[in-house]
Amino acid sequence: MISPWCEEHLGSVPVEVLFERQSLSSVYGLRLADGREVVVKAREDDGRAASCVAAQDRLAERGFPCPRPITGVSVTGGPAVHAEEYRPGGAVLRGDSPDIAERCAAVFAWLMAELADVVVTPPLPNPRWARWDHRDPGLWPAIGFLDERDQSVVPEYVTEAAFRARKRLLATDLPCVLGHADFEAQNLRWDEDIRSVHDWDSLAWQPEAALAGAASGAFASDSPPTLAPIESSEVFLTTYQDRRGRRFTAEEREIAWAASLWAAAHNARWEALHGDPPVSGDAVRAQAAERLRRANA
Repeated sequence: MISPWCEEHLGSVPVEVLFERQSLSSVYGLRLADGREVVVKAREDDGRAASCVAAQDRLAERGFPCPRPITGVSVTGGPAVHAEEYRPGGAVLRGDSPDIAERCAAVFAWLMAELADVVVTPPLPNPRWARWDHRDPGLWPAIGFLDERDQSVVPEYVTEAAFRARKRLLATDLPCVLGHADFEAQNLRWDEDIRSVHDWDSLAWQPEAALAGAASGAFASDSPPTLAPIESSEVFLTTYQDRRGRRFTAEEREIAWAASLWAAAHNARWEALHGDPPVSGDAVRAQAAERLRRANA
């Protein structure tokens, strides 16, 4: 599939695979016969891809450090596919300390400022780990391959944390904005400063405070995902507001703390359903009460 697609849309065929990754998307780093190095991404066509790629293109045009798309999104009865420039180099910035939180928050504030006047069709539905705003029956968004597993193995404290965080999030009427909903360490590359931000498939349409709050909990996640310490999340949120030039209202602060817990609860459920070590689960157990208190949940 990839070679004919490249020939049709890029005018050249792959001669070498630089890397290949399989997750929610299939990602191929390729060297083409004409010498170009590109990244081709294919993912399930859920109607989100065109908006995500359009927003990514606008940011790249403005000089934000992200790969520039070099094709639009094509859908021909199968996955949604596009190509973007290959931006190798840089390293993952690992750690969850307050100083790393501050560095990451500054990048997130820059990203959100650049997206503020980008107009695209909202990329809905939101990514499943951020989809607290779903309209499916029950607590969790409907995800067949998770829902068919034995739900009794999910700890009660994870379910309670998710329920209370979601209830608080659903009670807000804050306006939605475009933002990055998977702002994890594994999706950023650094030299001395930020070199590149990746995973633009994960844009979402939610209140700014929810997006910033989710990032404040997720910024330290590499693999497996975790939840940053409360002190570091607090530094992240303070730095974010400083860089954006405004203070969150009391409601926005509560929404930020609620959102910081939802993704970790989603990840803790995933761990339990797959029998994985409870990395997020232990963090939720240790931090849920304080995050829920700050969320007024």
